[in-house]
Amino acid sequence: MTDKTLLVTGSSGLIGSEVVSYFDSLGWKVHGVDNNMRADFFGPPGDTRWNQKRLETTCRNFTHHELDIRHREEMLKCIEEIKPDVIVHSAAQPSHDLAAARPFDDFDVNAVGTLNLLEAARRFVPESVFVYMSTNKVYGDAPNEIPLVELETRWEYSRTEDFNGVREDMRLDRSKHSIFGASKAAADIMVQEYGRYFGMKTCCLRGGCLTGPHHSGVELHGFLSYLVKVNVSGGKYNIYGYKGKQVRDNIHSLDVVRFIEMFIEKPRCGEVYNIGGGRGNSCSILEAFASTEAITGRKMNYEYVDRNREGDHICYISDLSKAMEHYPGWSITKSLDTIFEEIVENWTNERS
Repeated sequence: MTDKTLLVTGSSGLIGSEVVSYFDSLGWKVHGVDNNMRADFFGPPGDTRWNQKRLETTCRNFTHHELDIRHREEMLKCIEEIKPDVIVHSAAQPSHDLAAARPFDDFDVNAVGTLNLLEAARRFVPESVFVYMSTNKVYGDAPNEIPLVELETRWEYSRTEDFNGVREDMRLDRSKHSIFGASKAAADIMVQEYGRYFGMKTCCLRGGCLTGPHHSGVELHGFLSYLVKVNVSGGKYNIYGYKGKQVRDNIHSLDVVRFIEMFIEKPRCGEVYNIGGGRGNSCSILEAFASTEAITGRKMNYEYVDRNREGDHICYISDLSKAMEHYPGWSITKSLDTIFEEIVENWTNERS
């Protein structure tokens, strides 16, 4: 048992719920902030109440707070009263397409909500560790400028120097981000600034495809979870452009939380890390179809739309060199095959 306290936003979501379970098992007092806005964004398929109930049932030291991070006074009061030793900020509006339709909501959640938390932390717990779940979309479509070659089932980097993927020195400006990418970039830079300007222990984790069995995957967000769900349920999957050969690197939520734990133990000020599955856990949509079909025995039903999403990446693999150099005890422990198996099992058993 420890006397440490952690507050996590988006606690019923994929990363947030993994944070809750992991640190609860270590004896931390864990406070979760979530108002199920994912259901507002994505409708019933995005509802995360099932996950909240799971956490309240299985965790010993977890307290749920029905709060909205956009409400400044509420968040100031929350941080002042709880005084957490660690804040993990994983709440977000996560969809490219939805951001374009609801830009005020997108920016208020992603950028303003982050500022509310940072300022609350600076006022009441300036020595606490602040971890922000950013995204690789802060780079906009600049990664698409990396030379590629088309293979049978995927796009691939053509130069040997790009083999390990995108590094943290990839530029953030002069590219098309999507409205979502822009709001997340604003928050990303603000988290860095509170670290550099005020000396706070902050970091931005620029995620690739974050995934796992506790994801409420929908078409607008949640690549692998939604893809597997469509296969298991017998639905139809829409491929948007790039011949279905667009590549993503996939990281299990547990491996994200393991990195967070290591950062908490040895924090830095204003750091950024690309955090994804790396080359070993990369796959294209076509390759993901094949992997899912091999497990379920069901043929994927899909339709090709010859139009890519605005600002979408053609091939994105996270270079994990910096993360592993700063935290040599960290590595990917959940293989892509294991990730597929867990997600298939979860959707097959049908969550309640």
